[in-house]
Amino acid sequence: MQINLTGHHVEVTPTLREYVTRKLGRVARHFDHVTSARVILTVEKQSSKAEAALHVAGADLFANASHHDMYAAIDILADRIDGQVRRHKERLTDHHRAEGGIKTQFD
Repeated sequence: MQINLTGHHVEVTPTLREYVTRKLGRVARHFDHVTSARVILTVEKQSSKAEAALHVAGADLFANASHHDMYAAIDILADRIDGQVRRHKERLTDHHRAEGGIKTQFD
């Protein structure tokens, strides 16, 4: 997965870049078809915002989070985007029986 990380009014340090990469790496463990991620970190007055747009097979996912601490905002963002990826993966799986038959209480 390719991660494009940018910062608005904040310097993206190697420590911050590694933290975002580690947190979004959790998404890749759940779903292998994530092609790229664009993460924008922003600081406005007293709050820090983190936004992410993921391109996955079959959809584009977007999430954002805001908190007074940048690392907490990244944690919230990672949880939200991870939930979206898991829901997307669940929608892709086929839940129908292989035989195609209907199971009744008499079978």
